[in-house]
Amino acid sequence: LLDTPNSRAVQSILKRLIDISGALVGVMVLAPVMLGTAVAIRLTSPGPVLFKQIRIGKDFHPFTFWKFRSMYVGADDTIHRSYLEKLIKGDTAGANQGSVDHVFYKIQSDGRVTPIGRFIRKTSIDELPQLFNVLTGDMSLVGPRPPIPYETQNYQPWHLRRILEVKPGLTGIWQVEGRSQTTFDEMVRMDLRYSRDWSVLLDLKLILRTFRVVVECKGAV
Repeated sequence: LLDTPNSRAVQSILKRLIDISGALVGVMVLAPVMLGTAVAIRLTSPGPVLFKQIRIGKDFHPFTFWKFRSMYVGADDTIHRSYLEKLIKGDTAGANQGSVDHVFYKIQSDGRVTPIGRFIRKTSIDELPQLFNVLTGDMSLVGPRPPIPYETQNYQPWHLRRILEVKPGLTGIWQVEGRSQTTFDEMVRMDLRYSRDWSVLLDLKLILRTFRVVVECKGAV
């Protein structure tokens, strides 16, 4: 398709149809996994099965974001706030949880995470309830990771484009190409590249690549 307003409109409709059909298939196929996860969380840690949080969507639209709960109830978010501030402001030495040769930009050995939580994070099972966010239209199957409101307080003006131009997604370029091995600025550049080059074909390619990343547990912790 030519990159014209009409073709972009058609592709936007196709994207939404793929989101709905893909999310519905995902919910049906993965229902046993989600049910088993819910039971495991309920039996091993007091508190709700699902974790909900306000996230920022396209055009700064706030929405309720769903995940399987992987932390103990009442966990303090100060550690995460402090870590994100370092990461966003470019303090790579302070944010790197790996080594000089093998960087890892994600909190490791987090005492707030339950034993079951560590497993469902490693396998990305904790993300599955976001299929319902896709069905409601707050998210897409493919797009940038939706930020937490306090995260955006540390954004530079150009960082904001990642939540202005496209709907957030369950997976995206960062999830399959960078994940925990990229700096925050590199992640934003990936999101902007996605916004610039977006097409239905690109979405389908990224969805297929996501399966491999999930199976390999690449960049997860």
